[in-house]
Amino acid sequence: MFIKKISLILLIYLSYQTQLLSKSTTLNEIDAKNLSNYFSGIVAYENKENNIALEFFKSSKKLLDIHDPYLKRYIHSLVLEGKVSQAINIVKKNLKNENSNFFYAHLLLILDSLKKNELNKAYNYLNRIKNLPEKDRFNAAIIESLHQYLHVFKEKKIINNKKNFGKLSLISETFQRCYLEDQKTSLYFSNLINDVEVDYSRYVFFYLSYLIDAGQISEAKKIVNDIEYINATLLLSQAKNWLENENIEKFKEVFSCKNHNDLISEFLFLISNLYSSQDDFENSNFYLNLSNFLNPKFIFNLSLVVENQYLNGEYKKAKKILKNFKKEDKFYYWYRVKKEAKIIELQVNKKESLKYISSEFSKIDHPNNKIIFDVANFYKNSREYRKAIEYYSMVIDSLDDKDIKSDLLYRRGGSYERMGEYKKADKDLLESLKIDPDDAYVLNYLAYSWLERNFKIDEAIIMLEDAYALKSNDPYIIDSIGWAYYLVEDYVKAEKFLKRAVELMPDDPIVNDHYGDILWKLNRKIQARYFWANALEKEDVEKEMLEIINKKLIEGLKNS
Repeated sequence: MFIKKISLILLIYLSYQTQLLSKSTTLNEIDAKNLSNYFSGIVAYENKENNIALEFFKSSKKLLDIHDPYLKRYIHSLVLEGKVSQAINIVKKNLKNENSNFFYAHLLLILDSLKKNELNKAYNYLNRIKNLPEKDRFNAAIIESLHQYLHVFKEKKIINNKKNFGKLSLISETFQRCYLEDQKTSLYFSNLINDVEVDYSRYVFFYLSYLIDAGQISEAKKIVNDIEYINATLLLSQAKNWLENENIEKFKEVFSCKNHNDLISEFLFLISNLYSSQDDFENSNFYLNLSNFLNPKFIFNLSLVVENQYLNGEYKKAKKILKNFKKEDKFYYWYRVKKEAKIIELQVNKKESLKYISSEFSKIDHPNNKIIFDVANFYKNSREYRKAIEYYSMVIDSLDDKDIKSDLLYRRGGSYERMGEYKKADKDLLESLKIDPDDAYVLNYLAYSWLERNFKIDEAIIMLEDAYALKSNDPYIIDSIGWAYYLVEDYVKAEKFLKRAVELMPDDPIVNDHYGDILWKLNRKIQARYFWANALEKEDVEKEMLEIINKKLIEGLKNS
C-alpha cells in the first residue's frame, strides 16, 4: 500500500509538472522505483547537481519512451558531464519517437553529421530544427548561423542576402572567408581585431593561425612583437611564447581555418562565452562541451569551464579539468597553478595558498614579467607587502610602456601605503597620476589615504570629486567621497553617499563602520549601533578595527 501511495504521489507530481505523460501510461508501466529515481533526478537537476542527476536518470531509463521531458533532461545532463557521444546515440535510438523532436536533440545530430563530414545529413537535420515551434531568439540566431556555415562548407561560397546578427555575423564571416582562403580574409580579421567597441583580441590568435597556415610566419612574428605579456590575454601570451620559441607546429595542432569542425567549435565557444557573461554557467558549460566534442585538440577553451566551475563553487571538478594544462604550454600551466592556489585559499587559507604558488614560482627558470606580476599580486593580496614591492619593482624597472607602468606604480604605491611608508606611497601614486591623470581608482586611493592621515583634506576632496565624476557607480569611490564630507563635518551630504555605498556593498565592514559613524553624528544612534554591530559580523575585519568598533558600541563616538 505504501509503495502504491508513493507511486501515486509521484505520478501526480509529474503530471502536474509537465502534463505530458502518455495516456497509455499506467502504474504498472512506471513502477515506484523508476518514479522515485526520476523524481530525485529532477531535484538534483534543478539544484545544479548534474552528476547526481545523471545517476538517477540512468536508473530510470524506462521513462525514455513514455515521458517526454525525461529525454530532454537526460540528454542535457549527459552533455553537461561531457558525454556528448552517448547523448547523440540516445537521440538516434529515439529518433522515431515524438519526444526526440526538440532543439538540443537536432543540434546534436547536426554536430554529429558535421564531425563525420556528412554535410547533406547535417542540412536535413537543420531543416528539421528550423520547423520547431519553441525556438527563442538566441536559438534562432544559432540555427541561422549554422545554416550560413553549412552553405559555405557545401557550396564553397558565402551565402547571399543572409540575416545579420551584428558582431556575431562579422565573426562568422571572418572565419568563413578564412575557410575559403578568400583574399579579403586579412581585412576582415583586421576589422574584427581593431573594433573600438568590443575587445576582440582573442581573434588575434586565429589571425596568427591563418598567417602561419599561409606561410606568412614573419608577419605573424611582427604582430606578437607588439604584444606585452603583462597585459595580454592568456591565449595570446601562449601564442607569443610559441612564436618566440619557433614552436610553429603548435598552432596547426590545435586549430585550422580549413577544418570545418574547428570553425563550428569556435562558434560554439563564442555562444558559451555569451552565456557565461550572463552568469548562465549551465548553458555555458553545455555549449563548451559541444565545442570540445568537435575540436578536442583546442584544450585551452577548457579554461572557461574552469572559470564557470570556480565561480559555481565546484572546486573538485575545476581541479580535475586543470590537469589538462601541461608544463609544455607555459602560460596555461601557470594559469593552472594560479587557479589551484586560489582554490587552496578558499578551502584552506591564504598562507597555504601563498606557500603553494611561491613553491611553483621558484621552479620556473627566467620567469617573464607576466608571471612576476602575478606573484607580486598574490603577495599583496596576502598582505606580504614587502615581498610584493620587491616583485613590482622588478617589473617596473624593466618596462617602457607607460600605461602598464602606471598600473604597477599604483599597486606598488598601495603596498607602501599599507606598510605606513607614506612618502614612498605618495611618490608612486602621484607618478601614476602623471602618466594617467584620469585614473579614477588611483585618484580615489591617494585621496582616501590623505583623508585617513588628515593630510591635504581640501585637495583630497577635489580629487575624490574628480574620481566620482569618472566612476559615479563605483562603491569604493562613493564610500571615499562620503567619508570626505564626514571629515569636513558635512554630515547630511556624507549620509547621502554612505547610504548608497552600503546599498552597493552591504558586506563591506569599512563601509558599514563609516555609515555608523555618520548616523551617530546625525543623532540616529540606534541605527548607528546597528551598522557598527553589522560591521563586526563581516569577514576579514582587522583586529584594530574590531577593537575600535567594540569600544564605539559601548561608549559611542567621543566628542559628539
